[in-house]
Amino acid sequence: MKKGVLLVNLGSPDSPEPKEVKKYLGEFLMDERVIDIPLWARTLLVKGIILNTRPKASAAAYKKIWWEDGSPLIVISEKLKEKVKKQVNIPLALAMRYGSMTIKKGLQELVDKDLEEVLLFPLYPQFAMATTETILVKAKEEQQKYFPNLKIESFPAFYNKSDYIEVLSNSIKGTLKDKEFEHILFSYHGVPERHIKKRDITKSHCKIDKTCCETHSKAHEFCYRHQCYEVTRLVSENLQLKPETFSTSFQSRLGFDPWLQPYTDHTIERLAKQGIKNMAIVTPAFVSDCLETLEEIAMEGKEIFKEMGGEKFITVACLNDNEDWVTLLSRWVNEWDSGK
Repeated sequence: MKKGVLLVNLGSPDSPEPKEVKKYLGEFLMDERVIDIPLWARTLLVKGIILNTRPKASAAAYKKIWWEDGSPLIVISEKLKEKVKKQVNIPLALAMRYGSMTIKKGLQELVDKDLEEVLLFPLYPQFAMATTETILVKAKEEQQKYFPNLKIESFPAFYNKSDYIEVLSNSIKGTLKDKEFEHILFSYHGVPERHIKKRDITKSHCKIDKTCCETHSKAHEFCYRHQCYEVTRLVSENLQLKPETFSTSFQSRLGFDPWLQPYTDHTIERLAKQGIKNMAIVTPAFVSDCLETLEEIAMEGKEIFKEMGGEKFITVACLNDNEDWVTLLSRWVNEWDSGK
């Protein structure tokens, strides 16, 4: 079979202007795996409230981090694709779940090369309804509708792969080398608590407490919370961090429903109030820097920390197009291609 790979990331507005941001947010927030409430309620919330209030503020946030050559997420993802292309033996394309770089376009690019089988590679270390799952579902819809003869296989969540942990740990170590810090905060994108329970395949294991994530269960295959805490655990072991020098939190909550806690902004504030003067923050739910890392963490998080008495706030960049990450991703692709 002629094989190819489709890398898929989140997506971005085409520009940081309110009109484009509104269009992007409309597609993103109307996804039933992002806001998982009945269609009538989601429509009322998104089109009746959010899209009439949020685009202007979101556009202002995008403008703060927008690069001269475009959206950081898109630019970084393109650089990653081009570097990986040089190290693999099969065609490779890039798509986004939301926005103009659609999954359909990505699959079409590969089908035009007469490919028969595609490895769908969601660029998320952990599985979540609002990230990996929505990519898989959308790709299946497009395949059935437009490419019925194309076989699609997906790359599983790689949060606990030892080689990934090594690359992530080395990236953190490289950033913090010769830098003074007292605490490392591992901040992951938040999701509503109900998402965790909805994807509990045992229907009984998830309690959203410390014990369930630390107790072995087949539910962990689709438990975002467990997978986040596992990344923290594995990296902290690799870096030989003392328990009191690191913690885990969740950012980017939306609405009034319970989301995964502790919240990142509250944690930054608490650490500063407790006397932490120098802290580092890493965002392992993303492999590419984006609005949530460059504006919410590197700007807003830093502001909170300093307002509360903190002094040095070190942000560890995502893996982006880091050479070790490029090499690892390329190896995974080549192994899949060779049937290993």
